[in-house]
Amino acid sequence: MNKFQTKLPKVGETIFTTMSALAQKHQAINLSQGFPDFSIDTILLECLKKAITDYGHQYAPMAGLPVLREKIAEEWFKKHHFNIDPHNEITITSGATEAIFDAVQAIVHSGDEVIILEPCYDSYIPAIELAGAVPVPVSLDFPTYTIDFQKLYHAITPKTKAIIINSPNNPTGSVITKQEFLQLEKLFEEFPNLYLISDEVYENIVFDGHKHHSVLDFEGLRNRSFAVYSFGKSLHITGWKIGYCIANQALTTEFRKVHQYVTFSSPTPLQYAIYLYMVQKPDYYKELPGFFEKKRNLFLELLKNSHNHAYSSWNPIIPLGTYFILLNYHKISHQNDVLFAKELTEKFGLATIPVSVFYQKPLDNKVLRLCFGKKEETLIQAVEKLVLINQNLCAE
Repeated sequence: MNKFQTKLPKVGETIFTTMSALAQKHQAINLSQGFPDFSIDTILLECLKKAITDYGHQYAPMAGLPVLREKIAEEWFKKHHFNIDPHNEITITSGATEAIFDAVQAIVHSGDEVIILEPCYDSYIPAIELAGAVPVPVSLDFPTYTIDFQKLYHAITPKTKAIIINSPNNPTGSVITKQEFLQLEKLFEEFPNLYLISDEVYENIVFDGHKHHSVLDFEGLRNRSFAVYSFGKSLHITGWKIGYCIANQALTTEFRKVHQYVTFSSPTPLQYAIYLYMVQKPDYYKELPGFFEKKRNLFLELLKNSHNHAYSSWNPIIPLGTYFILLNYHKISHQNDVLFAKELTEKFGLATIPVSVFYQKPLDNKVLRLCFGKKEETLIQAVEKLVLINQNLCAE
């Protein structure tokens, strides 16, 4: 058999696949992957049934169902107070990961550089490399995971085509503030050939009175940006894989050139179901901050109220958004975070994600990512595991 040269030599099995397989093997509580273990809204289920029964099962238009795009534009106006053209500036995709890939392929050429802010979601780098470009990492400041604009500025070269940002951020839970976006806007004034790809899939999950700011809210960035969203995160339907991208007409034209040859169109009944749900519950997104903040606070209170100083030992980094929380375990163990995460799964029955895997060159700050978007009983059991781990390992 002839050998061939792989396009992605660094890519193997993802940490999510590894940890989920370990969790299943050891019957562990799985807080590694970012999906809920509770039921979706019964109204959405009824909408899905109606969509399957009463609506089409053939290809949707390449850009997505017009009625769904119109509903997205209506929601956008309520949130951001300016109009988006649903026909020329919104494209429905098969999940946010596809949208990020399409945006990269639309504007990035071989030999270009794309800046990523690390730790970052694991699909960014392969998308850049498949475009023949070079990912250039800039680390967020630890433990706040905020942008160091001096480092970002010095990373820009004549070859830099784009910057990928993510707010609220997976895996850290940090949120880019209005002031930081204004700094970014100022940076873009100096580099007129730069583009932005903004991963905003957790837009509706922000806490403690903080506000989600979209890259599109800023006029100096709007016409040079792709903004990516996901119904999977907002409607607890990660398996439906329905996302969308908003960009101006010129960028959307290039985006759709790629999209039409990646999936062409996304599942028609699922698009109809989401449309019907948005008709019945147009303000569904307003429930999400309180819903997930309650889960975050429950997790933290359970840890605080546990004995043996478990809260201080695990040293949580409080998230301002997403449904992830980071635990800094340096007081418990000096072990590499990948090995430590595997040990917790195999010996104690709790699956997490080591944060070093979200860096191009693994940076081990002794931090694990846990998903708290789970049922109350799951969170109670998980904290019991954390207390047990603290007791056992601190005693060694």
